[in-house]
Amino acid sequence: MKVRNTVVGPRKIRAQLGLNQSEFWTSIGVTQSGGSRYEAGRSMPKPVQVLLQLVHVERIDLSKLRKIDLEILRGLKSQHPEIYRSLRKGSRRKTEQATDTRH
Repeated sequence: MKVRNTVVGPRKIRAQLGLNQSEFWTSIGVTQSGGSRYEAGRSMPKPVQVLLQLVHVERIDLSKLRKIDLEILRGLKSQHPEIYRSLRKGSRRKTEQATDTRH
């Protein structure tokens, strides 16, 4: 998975989700005061960027993710890339449709 070099507008993402700083930042293991600094422009470490992307942009519930799931995905991607691409496209369509119905 490619993650952007910098997360654009964590404050904007938080506002769109309707979360306060504490809810938004603690869900990825950052204190409210640390998150406030990132929102004010302090550079964000790569692991925090990745977690923000996964949890708040991609909407992945990390508590449900297991190592075996990642191993299966890696195997599928390397051994059956056409199936992987097809599943990925289908998943993106479902996500886009769900987003369209919410707005």
